Amino acid sequence: MEQENDGRLSFKEAVAYVMQKRQAAFCAMPVFGEVTDADEQTAEGARIFIIEYDGEGDWQLRFIAGPFFSNAYAAFEILAPEEVPDSVRELRFIPTRIDSHWYDEQVQILLQKLVQASGIEAQMPDYESMPMRHAEEQVVFPVSFIGRNNDEKTH
Repeated sequence: MEQENDGRLSFKEAVAYVMQKRQAAFCAMPVFGEVTDADEQTAEGARIFIIEYDGEGDWQLRFIAGPFFSNAYAAFEILAPEEVPDSVRELRFIPTRIDSHWYDEQVQILLQKLVQASGIEAQMPDYESMPMRHAEEQVVFPVSFIGRNNDEKTH
């Protein structure tokens, strides 16, 4: 399928969609573990970018990253329009809707709900009925989950 006709929006188109419809648009990227053999690579978590209406006449970008099957996020940030990195502006987004209660869910459940709300045809497991693991307070996630270089600005 051609990139222009795959249902995804450029960053600029996604922002226009969010502002016009007062809905959301998202992009998700898997996070892989440290395994070096490509045949053994499995996604261990995800980075999710959500463009959403801020309720005050503008939009914001919510960045969420974390491992699957854990109630702890490695990153949960809200970026103002001027703070969004160019690398995120190059991504393509899927129109969806968002419910603020979804942010309390594990990463894979949030992703499942975003996909379901988008109306795209995607086969996803029923993550909500799977057992939940909890991270202890001292757990520190590797920076690979967040996807930042050490010299990038943190918010």
